[in-house]
Amino acid sequence: MSTPMSGLAPAANTAPAQNGALVIDTTTQAFAKDVIESSRKQPVLVDFWAPWCGPCRTLSPIIEKAVVAAKGAVKLVKMNIDDHPAIAGQLGIQSIPAVIAFVNGQPVDGFIGALPESQVKAFIDRVVGPKGPSDTERLVAEGEKLLAAGDNAGAAEIFADVVQAEPQSIAGVVGLASAILAGGDVENAAQTLAVLPASAAGDPRVAAVRAKLELARQTEALGDTGELEARVAANPDDFQARFDLALLLNQKGEREAAADRLLEILRKNRSWEDDKARKQLVQFFEAWGPMDAATLYGRRKLSSVLFS
Repeated sequence: MSTPMSGLAPAANTAPAQNGALVIDTTTQAFAKDVIESSRKQPVLVDFWAPWCGPCRTLSPIIEKAVVAAKGAVKLVKMNIDDHPAIAGQLGIQSIPAVIAFVNGQPVDGFIGALPESQVKAFIDRVVGPKGPSDTERLVAEGEKLLAAGDNAGAAEIFADVVQAEPQSIAGVVGLASAILAGGDVENAAQTLAVLPASAAGDPRVAAVRAKLELARQTEALGDTGELEARVAANPDDFQARFDLALLLNQKGEREAAADRLLEILRKNRSWEDDKARKQLVQFFEAWGPMDAATLYGRRKLSSVLFS
């Protein structure tokens, strides 16, 4: 996630009383009730903000207006990260404005930055539920299915069709870059992603592919897992070996095992190399996506390590 941490406008400027229970402020202590429990009844958008943030003041009236216009389909909960930093830190949020959608007690989607009203409305529609997929959305879904099945060439062909029809389609460009990257062509994948405008940088799908690209570059000269496993067995405090092993395991798709290697470092020495293990774990979360099973697994384990 990029952009310095900036969230929504200060509570004093948002007039939550005027919008009733659809827009409220929360605290670390009330987060479970206001967000986790409430999201079991209706989708809840959590806006992480700070009083010093200019983009927060831009986003605040836009997202409040969109939430009120949704007429109860979604609720907005604001959290000032200056006063309550723990939840944002636990979720790996490094930039604001950051809006995370919770459904049934779990984070399901999100965005970063002061988006225009049309994009905020589209985000809410996506969280609340689709009104029916468009032709592009059907193509994207087909491409994602092929990509998940390991048919990188077939997925690339479909995503290329999407991009040809809609050159600025974030889903199309991200899908094409992902298919190319899955095929092992890191530089071509990076060039494909680069066609998107700077305004797309805050999209979590774009951030995820950028994180995957960085991870792919990190693993290019690491050797093999067997050598690193032997180093760890010989010296359990060889944190660099554990760290490199995590990168290679992630590259092989063994995500939970990769998370475990970094968590082992944190349990033994949280401050190793300036918090390097935790930062890498957060990058994994970004690359995997908020609803990936390994992300949810890693966040639970990380929370128990950091807050136990």
